[in-house]
Amino acid sequence: MVAISFTLAGQQFELSDVDVRTRLANHHPDQIYQYWVDIDGTRWPVKQALALATGLANSEFQSQSAQRLLAKLGFTIGKGSDVVAAPAGKARPSRKRATSPDRFPAPAAADVVLVGCVKSKRASGAPAKDLYTSNYFAKMRAYAEGTGKPWYILSAEHGLVAPDEWLEPYNCYLAKTGPAYQADWGQKVARQLVQAVGPLQGRIFDIHAGATYVKAVDSAVSPKGAVIIDQLKGMSIGQRLSWYLHQPTPSADDAAQMVAQLSDSSRARTFDDVLKTAGKGLNSPGMYSWWVDDAGAGDLCAGLEHEIAPGLIYAGLAGATRKSGATSSNTLRGRITTMHLGKNNEFSTLRRSIGSVLAHAYGQPTIDEARLTLWMHAHLRIVLIPVANPHTLDDLESDILRELDPPLNLAKVPGTPLRQRLSALRKQYAR
Repeated sequence: MVAISFTLAGQQFELSDVDVRTRLANHHPDQIYQYWVDIDGTRWPVKQALALATGLANSEFQSQSAQRLLAKLGFTIGKGSDVVAAPAGKARPSRKRATSPDRFPAPAAADVVLVGCVKSKRASGAPAKDLYTSNYFAKMRAYAEGTGKPWYILSAEHGLVAPDEWLEPYNCYLAKTGPAYQADWGQKVARQLVQAVGPLQGRIFDIHAGATYVKAVDSAVSPKGAVIIDQLKGMSIGQRLSWYLHQPTPSADDAAQMVAQLSDSSRARTFDDVLKTAGKGLNSPGMYSWWVDDAGAGDLCAGLEHEIAPGLIYAGLAGATRKSGATSSNTLRGRITTMHLGKNNEFSTLRRSIGSVLAHAYGQPTIDEARLTLWMHAHLRIVLIPVANPHTLDDLESDILRELDPPLNLAKVPGTPLRQRLSALRKQYAR
């Protein structure tokens, strides 16, 4: 029997899986419109099931609360024909269904995300989240960070490791160790989880790791009342990579937070300040916004023959996953230092736009690259915001540009007379 204590609608409850089964026994399930819970082979709407189990009205709590609490009791939660959360060992959907882009970024009920270690590592020590260098680990990390839940790494050498914990390279692969080591390792992880998150009773762990890791952890934590969710059970590495690529995009809250950061003038730095960092903290995908001072705005007004106010004039991204699903090696540092501050406007939309406007203002037949670089150093500042998950960036940029509407952006924004003028100048000065 699994039992949990919780507060819902201002009331305190003690509820077990047996209680749920008993209280649903003389009722019939209503029509399912979205989320369901499997009670001994019968699917019930999650809110109906929890309402009957607690005596509350459906209107007194949210569907997400019902999903979370019923999953903690060990019941399988689903949406349509897809399983959202299931205790380890229960039947999973087919592989085709498991790779569907309709999957959640994390089961609503999960408390913690666990990510397995990989063989590829840096040659020297680093924070654990940066030690592992494979593309597969990068996607697992991006997923874990994107859920907004606490997450940890399962190290075959060290057990449970916090993302920022310093690790030296090691050579240990759990699948190549013996049963005794794996059992001891699982018990070690269970003890470390208690130290990290508290009692395991009722805890739900969303685990992303190989079968050996999942089995060892499940064997150790399940007797303590925890539930393991293995969403990718049975998938090959290729299928797992595809699954991560199809995770949903950021929430409106993510976009709102990014808008606030990109439009905060106090974050804007000069190019010299950026270059002094030698790329520290900028060797990752991310978003950026460009800011122009009073004198620079005056130059742009002269060339565009439209009003440009001092402040934020352009926003963009670096390192987003390509439409084909291929990863990008581009970073914030690379975008700024080799493209925007490079010597060729063909590799930078912003550089081409400003170069065209200034060439017209100065009466030049072509864009003067050297003069353009000096002007950018003198009149522009930039806000740089790293983003862990490159798969979310393109949609995140769309939401941000819709909100900020920077005057020099041409894509994903309305076609104003100013932008029509800018497009004409870009065409005039294109090589």
